[in-house]
Amino acid sequence: MTSMEFDRLDVVEYADGRPVDVHRPPAGTAGPVPVVLLWHGRGPDERDVLRPLAREAAGHGLLVFVPDWRSDREDGGRAELLASLAHARDAAAQFGGDPDRLVLAGWSLGGREAVAVAISPGTPAGPRPIAAVGISSSYARPAVTNGVVPVELLAEAPSPVPLWLVHGTEDDVLGPEHTRLLAGVATSAELLELPTDHAGTVMTQYSPEAQRCVPATAGSALDAGRRVAAVLAEAAGLS
Repeated sequence: MTSMEFDRLDVVEYADGRPVDVHRPPAGTAGPVPVVLLWHGRGPDERDVLRPLAREAAGHGLLVFVPDWRSDREDGGRAELLASLAHARDAAAQFGGDPDRLVLAGWSLGGREAVAVAISPGTPAGPRPIAAVGISSSYARPAVTNGVVPVELLAEAPSPVPLWLVHGTEDDVLGPEHTRLLAGVATSAELLELPTDHAGTVMTQYSPEAQRCVPATAGSALDAGRRVAAVLAEAAGLS
């Protein structure tokens, strides 16, 4: 079965009519299923970039929410990110998900925000996620959501939730040393390095013509994206 064969995509709205993709697991999957909230990177309103990865992850039996958000807002996107977290919790049951088994994940800038929210002593927008997954990100600057610097916080105290960290060894946008830095202080984090670039970890490739990432056709990116989808499933407690 290919990811396209089990793709079940709904587009709904969260705060102020902002769109969020909801990727449901294959029909017949026993529920309620774990939930993944997946945040895209710095580019504004790029939820479509994460569709290949979200589709693949849903095939593992996950309910995956991918919201649009804008880092160019005056607050850096804080309100939208936190609103999308609250929405994922509130809407999970409607789509067969378990809001008490929510994994917070993000790619690039979204990865720092996901980790920061999950490890913060005062996690906003409801109960703490059960795990966090950071994909091709950096963690030495303050998060817009809560001001937490993940490297600094985890150097002082262990993470309150399991962490999975993924990075491409060929990443020339944010080199793998950024994730290795966090893994060095978060000694219990699971670190996975993959032979791909920044776009490849989310099953995409950068298109100079489109000036954005588009679904990958190269084998290395497809293989990497499948591995990352499996990490999301593992973080959610699925084999």
